Amino acid sequence: MSGSVYSLDTSDSLSDSSSDLDEEALLAQQEWEESMEELQKLLSFVLLPMAGKYFGRTFSYWGTYASE
Repeated sequence: MSGSVYSLDTSDSLSDSSSDLDEEALLAQQEWEESMEELQKLLSFVLLPMAGKYFGRTFSYWGTYASE
């Protein structure tokens, strides 16, 4: 009988460890999605306006010589 109790304890600890792994995987997935969202915001709020400003000035500079 003690062997069966041991096997039950082992299976309980295995299910606990698998649920812990599932929770860790879920947490890692959520952190990954938050990081991707932050990168998307960085791109849309900082990098795209800077690129637009740079290319706008570059093309307007060359546009003044093209129209003359």
